[in-house]
Amino acid sequence: MHASGHTRRGAARVTYSLPGSDTSPGWARYLTDAYLTHDRVGGIDRDQIDDARIVVSELVTNATRHGSGNCLLRLTVRPGRVTVEVHDDGPAHPVLRRLRPDDPALSPQPPEALPEGGRGIAMVRGLSRHLSVCGTPKDGKTVQAVLSG
Repeated sequence: MHASGHTRRGAARVTYSLPGSDTSPGWARYLTDAYLTHDRVGGIDRDQIDDARIVVSELVTNATRHGSGNCLLRLTVRPGRVTVEVHDDGPAHPVLRRLRPDDPALSPQPPEALPEGGRGIAMVRGLSRHLSVCGTPKDGKTVQAVLSG
């Protein structure tokens, strides 16, 4: 793993390089918590940190499962706002499906009765003020989620 970071006018940013491994989502949660609770970041409450940990975990899991090679995790913090970006070299974009009120993912059912895919990105969308995917098949993609308090 490799990290780099800096602070710009009113914003703090750090970038981590994570291996394409099953252990990366756990490391990403740990690094996110450590960075967002650090004194110099400030202005982020515990609920935002918890939401950011969930978003990071889901996006890094998708990047390591469906991407190729390492993934990059970038956290940018401004007062009251956390932006999570995860980049991987995989050509396929995640499916950002909308959940309908009658969607099985929203009804109380045992986990084994729910569809296997698509719930994580739906959860990320629900926790985010803004969610976007950009990139090309040649250069991979970056999924960006903006969380605000």
